[in-house]
Amino acid sequence: MTIDPGWRGSLKLVYGSVNHTTHVAYAQAQAPLKVQRSLYPEGKAVCHSVILHTAGGIVGGDRLALNIQLQPQANALITTASAGKIYRTSGLEANQTTHVNVATGACLEWLPQETIVFDQARYRQAMRIELAPGATWLGWEMTRFGRSARNEQFLAGDWRSQTEIWQEGRPLWIDRQWLPGSEVSFYGNHGLAGCPVVGSFAFVGQPVDTKLVEQARLLWAGAGEGGVTRLQSGLLCRYRGHSTADVRQWFVEVWRLIRLSFLGRSGCVPRVWGVL
Repeated sequence: MTIDPGWRGSLKLVYGSVNHTTHVAYAQAQAPLKVQRSLYPEGKAVCHSVILHTAGGIVGGDRLALNIQLQPQANALITTASAGKIYRTSGLEANQTTHVNVATGACLEWLPQETIVFDQARYRQAMRIELAPGATWLGWEMTRFGRSARNEQFLAGDWRSQTEIWQEGRPLWIDRQWLPGSEVSFYGNHGLAGCPVVGSFAFVGQPVDTKLVEQARLLWAGAGEGGVTRLQSGLLCRYRGHSTADVRQWFVEVWRLIRLSFLGRSGCVPRVWGVL
């Protein structure tokens, strides 16, 4: 009998709203995924949740599945306890799928800490968000390819990321990225161009005017490359460079701008991020 190695972790969270208070109405977790207790650093309207990967990192053969649901008028901010790590593998691929449903009047802020992809890692992640009319979603993805502190580069392996946002059967934003580990991909201008860090930030669900796009561009002050595009119903920021701190600081400032402009809230930084 052949035993398939790797974790089969899962996490399901359902957020409800009663009397302007968002709470976790249902939670079910299977190791290595776990959710910490709900936090309310900015009042009861927004529920902050921290997802923890108890094994410390993802290895080849792991299969992780997340299901997040927000009921009408619920507001949730989800982050992770620390940077994610995708370890090298002898050949097996690791896989993570995330399904999100956001009901009318609800908003999900999906703000995980950065992910470090080790050389020789094989990883595929797919995220699908279903937005009801009047729902909003904002989220980011920050990825470092190779352990730069050890002069490691992503020269072997395979990384794929797919994010889709739909509303009533209509695609609002579909983003597919693929980076095969090789010198061509790592150093080529159509790949990383020698820059180990990439990032994407998207706000989807409401139209954004050109003035706000320009404001987001002016917030970019770091090294590397940063760009801002207006989406059909939102905004998209891209980064390619060498500094996780730079992209994180920029994304946080854009997040604060979006929060104030569309949600009427200031940017309340989760404690697990440290000082920004």
